[in-house]
Amino acid sequence: MTTSRRFIIALIFSVPMLAKMVLMPFGFHLPGGTITEFGLTTIVMAVSAAPFLKSSWSSFKKHHSNMDTLVAIGTMTAYLYSIYAMIVGQPVFFEGAALVVTFILLGQVFEERMRKNASSAVEKLLDLQAKDAIVIRDGQEVTIPLDQVVTGDLIKVLPGQKIAVDGTIVDGQSTVDESMVTGESMPVEKKAGDAVIGATINTNGSFVFKAGKIGEETMLSQIVEMVKKAQTRRAPIQNLTDRVSGIFVPIVLILAIATFLIWYVFLGSALSTVLVFAISILVIACPCALGLATPTALMVGTGLSAKHGILIKNGEVLEAVNQVKMVIFDKTGTITVGQPVVTDVIGPEKKIMTLAGQLEKNSEHPLAIAVLDYAEKLGLNNQESAKNFAAIEGQGVTGELNGQTAFVGNTRLLAERQIDPDLQKKMQELQAEAKTVVLVGEADQVIGLVAIQDAPKASSKKAIADLKARGLKTIMLTGDNQLVAEAIADQVGIDQVITEVMPNDKADHVQAFQQEGAVAFVGDGINDAPALSTANVGIAMGSGTDVVIESGDIILVKNDLQDVATAIELSAKIFNRIKLNLFWAFIYNVLGIPVAAGLFYGIGFILSPELAGLAMAFSSLSVVTSSLLLNKTRLKTLAAKKSMA
Repeated sequence: MTTSRRFIIALIFSVPMLAKMVLMPFGFHLPGGTITEFGLTTIVMAVSAAPFLKSSWSSFKKHHSNMDTLVAIGTMTAYLYSIYAMIVGQPVFFEGAALVVTFILLGQVFEERMRKNASSAVEKLLDLQAKDAIVIRDGQEVTIPLDQVVTGDLIKVLPGQKIAVDGTIVDGQSTVDESMVTGESMPVEKKAGDAVIGATINTNGSFVFKAGKIGEETMLSQIVEMVKKAQTRRAPIQNLTDRVSGIFVPIVLILAIATFLIWYVFLGSALSTVLVFAISILVIACPCALGLATPTALMVGTGLSAKHGILIKNGEVLEAVNQVKMVIFDKTGTITVGQPVVTDVIGPEKKIMTLAGQLEKNSEHPLAIAVLDYAEKLGLNNQESAKNFAAIEGQGVTGELNGQTAFVGNTRLLAERQIDPDLQKKMQELQAEAKTVVLVGEADQVIGLVAIQDAPKASSKKAIADLKARGLKTIMLTGDNQLVAEAIADQVGIDQVITEVMPNDKADHVQAFQQEGAVAFVGDGINDAPALSTANVGIAMGSGTDVVIESGDIILVKNDLQDVATAIELSAKIFNRIKLNLFWAFIYNVLGIPVAAGLFYGIGFILSPELAGLAMAFSSLSVVTSSLLLNKTRLKTLAAKKSMA
């Protein structure tokens, strides 16, 4: 039976007893009294609690104790004692046993959902593969399923098609959008001899390539395998409640046994009195509030974070956030906008953008799209296209405007054209800033420059500053070249830059940095999935793909990099609240144990199982109240953001 079904059964049969607990001061009693409670609890114990009992018995045989041990001892003690109490006409505590099982299962349902999300990330990665390929065999083009492609096959790729497998181009040229694998937004020009990656998309040309790696050897398959390994690897930080239980359970058992022996063997007290002492210790130590401590804080805390556009997937990441020493960023789409945009126009802007817009109107090149977008912002998008349009391979485009030849292109055009020394100097300055410079001219004279770059997001510099103010080291990993990466890093204030990193190497870099301390990784591309899963804390940008979002522990829905610092601050507050809840979960119980053990028996005061159950219930109320107070928490990063708005 699944955990979800066990939880539903436990919830259905324990709710009546919860109602009785709450409403008993007002005179409410269940129809049938203790017999009804016995029946309801027996179903919960037989169906929902059975795995806990089996697990605790297995741990006992191996001389270990865990959360299941605490649950099993607490519930069975309350259940068995209540049966005895029902027979002899004393107060029963069936509801304690049933509610403990229900609350613990609630936490396990959350954990189960998290694991399902993790496995679906791998499935979505596999969906990115092409389904078939056009293979040239015996001089004929044949479309075959992907699994029939063999190494050495010649595969033709048409515009807009996915590249089937990894290989090398043997004929033709094109530009390929590799963003889904490399994370870099700028399409890459490809010609004979260049390598291509399976699952990337051919844009505006066609070519034939030779299949080099197929099946599990492709880069995408390797990324899938890395995600699987990262997600199934045991977390280095163990669950806090298990650690507490490992210490608390033996202590409680020893105290209960010692209390029984001292009062019955050495002090000669009546068996009925001694049994009340021993059972009261076990009942007051019952982990009802412990079952609430984490789930309630998670429910309130994650609800609060969702209001701020931050999705926190599980409780384990909250503990990991407190240990983070450095934050590693992907560049494209994370620190930068993720697409090329015009950053500078040197010369008469309207004239330059009019010429550039008219010439680039028929082009599908990414840089042309950036030019056209900027021209549209200036209201120049209704211009006519240039006449006698022609593309000069590797240089740019030319055409006729108002009876005069005009051109737009790269620096290779300068071989046959003139440029003013001041413009030449400005072009070199822009190139030093890692910007792509487009030359615009008439006749044989360059009249202006258009600089294009994947620019940093408006919030990036402040986001990096916020993290550094928290004492965190900032690092950027990118597949881009050194010049471009360092220019971006200087603009936003990144501490360290690592460039020309292949997608399957990002996770290795994360692991290397983990030798220095816990790492948070922030990314948005398919290539970031292994690194997100490997990092102690994976933070995925909301603009990323489904795969990246599934692989991340924290999702920034608003795609605002400043939310990285907010997410870290909020996660720390939620985890601290969980620790506070654990304190309230135990404080009444621990303080009550000496009373339950008969310390004040000499003055006529004993903590009966009934009062022990009341203390247990009060600790649960304290935990719930503590969790609800999370809604009143104030975040410094949000306050700073509002003051800037």
